[in-house]
Amino acid sequence: MSELFIKISNPAILINPQTKQVKLIDFSIASLLPRETQTLVNPNVLEGTLAYISPEQTGRMNRGIDYRTDFYSLGVTFYELLTGELPFASNDPMELVHSHLAKILPLIHTINPHIPTAISKIVSKLMAKNAEDRYQSALGLKFDLEECLFHLRETGEIRDFEIASRDVCDRFIIPDKLYGRDKEVKTLLEAFERVSQGVTEMILVAGFSGIGKTAVVNEVHKPIVRQRGYFIKGKYDQFQRNIPFSAFVQAFRDLMGQLLTESDVQIQQWRNKILEAVGDNGQVIIEVIPELENIIGIQPPATELSGTAAQNRFNLLFQKFTQVFTSKEHPLVMFLDDLQWADSASLKLMQLLMADTKHLFIIGAYRDNEVSHGHPLLMTLSEIQKTQATINTITLAPLSNVQVNKLVADTLKCPEEVAWNISVLIYQKTAGNPFFTSQFIKTLYQDGLIQFDFGLGCWQCDISQVTMQAVTDDVVAFMSLQLRKLPSSTQEIIKLAAAV
Repeated sequence: MSELFIKISNPAILINPQTKQVKLIDFSIASLLPRETQTLVNPNVLEGTLAYISPEQTGRMNRGIDYRTDFYSLGVTFYELLTGELPFASNDPMELVHSHLAKILPLIHTINPHIPTAISKIVSKLMAKNAEDRYQSALGLKFDLEECLFHLRETGEIRDFEIASRDVCDRFIIPDKLYGRDKEVKTLLEAFERVSQGVTEMILVAGFSGIGKTAVVNEVHKPIVRQRGYFIKGKYDQFQRNIPFSAFVQAFRDLMGQLLTESDVQIQQWRNKILEAVGDNGQVIIEVIPELENIIGIQPPATELSGTAAQNRFNLLFQKFTQVFTSKEHPLVMFLDDLQWADSASLKLMQLLMADTKHLFIIGAYRDNEVSHGHPLLMTLSEIQKTQATINTITLAPLSNVQVNKLVADTLKCPEEVAWNISVLIYQKTAGNPFFTSQFIKTLYQDGLIQFDFGLGCWQCDISQVTMQAVTDDVVAFMSLQLRKLPSSTQEIIKLAAAV
């Protein structure tokens, strides 16, 4: 049971009034996995009661789900018990989701002065938007609640005290948070603000594999959703370069999914706008984005065209289709990943969208070490720049020793100065590559070189053994090495899955 966490579907707490026995019910969506990823789905069909779900459970954050999601739901329950009302109350599912993501609650003792400050701080910590800012262990929470009970019994009141002083986690968790990329995230958000005012802009995020390009872009997902922007993304595949528009198709299938989470009235409004834009050619778009049919209904067959004529029609239709979703009320952010593998049709469409679309923010990521002079991507960007379009590039550098130290200290739950020696070794092994750094730390734990010392209440690392660990600077070779450590039966399953 040590790995069990409960996504509360309805935080029903049964209390026997005679015996005072408390029981928790409904484990129907409990999971034994140490961490899950929530996909974006309609709020009406999300697992759990919307009033109690954590921000990461909405599928609209760049975060996985683990046991700390329950702390948020417990915080909502405490808030309701103490104030008599839910922290966020709305009949609109999307409004509830937005509240969990973005609205910061005041400390409840400022609402009701009779509630002790310590209790108020405990509830606020439980309901922190980011899991890293909540309690990290049930024992830490239990200690604080028992401290409150002790003071109440001894003095008749609960005095204020420093909470979470005993909140030490014996679970090995590498934080989801981003390190050393504040400047880059700020640049992206500033560009989004400009796009919100009516311009179209492109920012390219360049760097080696594993440097954190995708993670940096995903970090702006939540702030953009908070401002009611649409964030969609698609990724090019090295082995599917013969499929035109693949990343665009992924991105707009993503968008159709988001639209279908909205109310019937809103969907009808989108239907009218889309049909007005594409006219009788809706089937042309449906053929590449089947989900669109769920919004605009079955469409008549389009006139048969071939060759250049068909390509030109598609590009112009797709431009009009895109413009439906780019407005001051809802700017559109489109993230196209691994642009170094983009097909020529996609590059042409990207050039067209940048020419005459307002409130559109295209973010592209690519491996600059795989894009040389004369590469189709660079040639396309050059053509776009000739139209005076705004294109900027962010080139990501490896993490510094100091930034790696922050990651290691947060992982080992210790002061940065304590983590410095092991951080230096890890930095030397990984050269500050974020992916390698996280994977190398994970490998150290899996190999038993990082262990939790229950006597000291902290993580310990065998530095002498870490020094002997080998690591390659090639991502494929590194992952291949990790795969070879798996049981042979697991390796066989992975081989079969890769061939599907």
